[in-house]
Amino acid sequence: MNITTEKLIGLVVLVPILLIAMMLHELAHGFVAYRLGDPTAKRAGRLSFNPIRHLDPMGTAMFFITYLIGGFVFGWAKPVPVSPYYFKNRQRGMAIVGLAGPLTNIILAVAFALILNAVRVDSDGIAFEVLFMAFQVNVVLGIFNLIPVPPLDGSRVVGAFLSRNAYEKWAALDQYGMFLAIAVLLVIVYSGLLVWVLQGLVNVFLPNYLIRLG
Repeated sequence: MNITTEKLIGLVVLVPILLIAMMLHELAHGFVAYRLGDPTAKRAGRLSFNPIRHLDPMGTAMFFITYLIGGFVFGWAKPVPVSPYYFKNRQRGMAIVGLAGPLTNIILAVAFALILNAVRVDSDGIAFEVLFMAFQVNVVLGIFNLIPVPPLDGSRVVGAFLSRNAYEKWAALDQYGMFLAIAVLLVIVYSGLLVWVLQGLVNVFLPNYLIRLG
């Protein structure tokens, strides 16, 4: 395995960006659930800006492994505990909580794009590297988590439109869904679809920069 100095420097830049992006994603889930009447995340100490509280050991390791040897970044944080029984409408409540995380990442991605366009930094400098990686990480986290595969957040949105009986069966797939989610991710990455989507978003949100991915 050939790990270049450039890769290691990129990793140093990536780590704090990932920690903040994942922390805000999970914090958004917990905060929205709390506002809807569920105190579970608060009682578990997960309404915290401390990224360490949101780390999942295996998910964090996957970020490092995929970045260093896989050519893409994939991993996960420790899911915030949510109890739908506190919601007046369980399915709608879970859909709103589910949307909160990806929406937070998408808002962050747009904010970083606006900063890049407003400041117009040198595309070869460290400032651009940090801001662009922050844009890219939040785009990937936001879009990937909206895929409607249990236990990803997009499955919660789908669940809001199912009958109660169908929803119970759909939610039961959570225990197996991560394997399917990883399979879907691999197809997206190695088919080139991920690069295609990212390139399209870069062209839309960062028109002042000549950026070619892949």
